[in-house]
Amino acid sequence: MGLESFIPEVWSARLLANLHKAQVYGQPAVTSMDYDGDIREFGDTVRINAIGPVSVSDYTRNTDIDAPETLDDSQTVLAIDQAKYFNFQIDDADRAQQRPRVMDAAMAEAAYAVSDAADQHIAALYSAIDAGSFVGSDASPKTGYDASDVYELLVDLKVILDERNVPTEGRFCVIPPFLHGYLLKDDRFVRAGTAATDRTLRNGEVGQAAGFRMLMSNNVPYAAGPARFKVIAGHPMGWTYASQIRKVEAYRPERRFADAVKGIHLYGAKVVRPTALACLVINAT
Repeated sequence: MGLESFIPEVWSARLLANLHKAQVYGQPAVTSMDYDGDIREFGDTVRINAIGPVSVSDYTRNTDIDAPETLDDSQTVLAIDQAKYFNFQIDDADRAQQRPRVMDAAMAEAAYAVSDAADQHIAALYSAIDAGSFVGSDASPKTGYDASDVYELLVDLKVILDERNVPTEGRFCVIPPFLHGYLLKDDRFVRAGTAATDRTLRNGEVGQAAGFRMLMSNNVPYAAGPARFKVIAGHPMGWTYASQIRKVEAYRPERRFADAVKGIHLYGAKVVRPTALACLVINAT
């Protein structure tokens, strides 16, 4: 073989990073995460107690008040019923040839993969939202709209939450990219300021509209075919999410010259106040 046909191989010192979706639903500003520390193993349940309303009566001077009221209580069970694992190896030869910290990059990919699976699981809980809190439906999704119509649909979600006494502070709405494009054409949509750019990009936040902190995600649930998207809005108190990386182990596979890592992620999510969330069902076109 002549030298003119020899083509050397060069191993780059840089890794080509993967393109990742923003993790939106599984963050404290969107979902309550009060029970993270209460799980131990797959199959655990977290029992969430709630207290009923307190009655108020008229007071008359020099008159005995009523006997103390016995408050009703209720209990919601959050099941830790989801378990996802990863298990990968990196050959010793690959580690020697690639100067970057390959294992660190691989661990970052594994962390993203398990969090993305959890994000999609939380988003799929839209079906547990109160039936009266939907704008549109699978049978009759919102369609044939323009930029101003999209904003008005957000106002419809706001009114539903107002009528159910949902706190105005801390409300969110998660939209797919195509709806964000519509909002950018409406002057009533307030985009995030430059001072918060880094934070908003990390969390998927894109601005404010109709009293909502607007977030964009490619995990917004949709049905194939006509692409009926489920745009969830509300307050974090409406649902809860608990998770734990239960175990991460590094090991050497018996029949390989390689380093391997395996881990398991346990989590569960549940709608605990169905009226504190609302959902817009809308077609992409």
